[in-house]
Amino acid sequence: MKALELFIESVLFRSRWLLAPFFLGLIVATLALLAKFFKELYILVAELFTLSSSEVIISILTLVDTTLIASLLFIIILSGYESFVSKIEFNNHEDRPDWMGKVGFSELKLKLIGAIVAISAIELLKSFIGGESESTEIIGWKIAIHMTFVVSGVLFALTDYISAKKNQTSK
Repeated sequence: MKALELFIESVLFRSRWLLAPFFLGLIVATLALLAKFFKELYILVAELFTLSSSEVIISILTLVDTTLIASLLFIIILSGYESFVSKIEFNNHEDRPDWMGKVGFSELKLKLIGAIVAISAIELLKSFIGGESESTEIIGWKIAIHMTFVVSGVLFALTDYISAKKNQTSK
């Protein structure tokens, strides 16, 4: 019976490698975002003198938004891979981000909701700047969705804070 238990545990442990293709897929998604970024940048530079000020701002906000999403994907790829698949052995590399190897699931969740709130805020700002093209109802929905993200982020942080305090007192 012990041999069966060890076999099952070995299969379960090794199955973590099934996640690796998902992280590779996110790298491909990041490349797609890079293509979108350069397309938007090309349009901005090519049409700079014909765009209105608000169109330039919206274009720049789109670039910022795309950068935030790509950065978020990068954090998810690296921390997710290290948390669930295998440690990345570049410990002494001068360019290794400080957070690598230190971001657990709780911190990843907070980084994720923080990035979502920032992305939502940028989308909302783009709606306000180019507001004549969207109805009040659509903008109202965007505000409601943004506030839902904000409240969710605060609740996630509060839950993690309470959990951390509980773990400290139980030690």
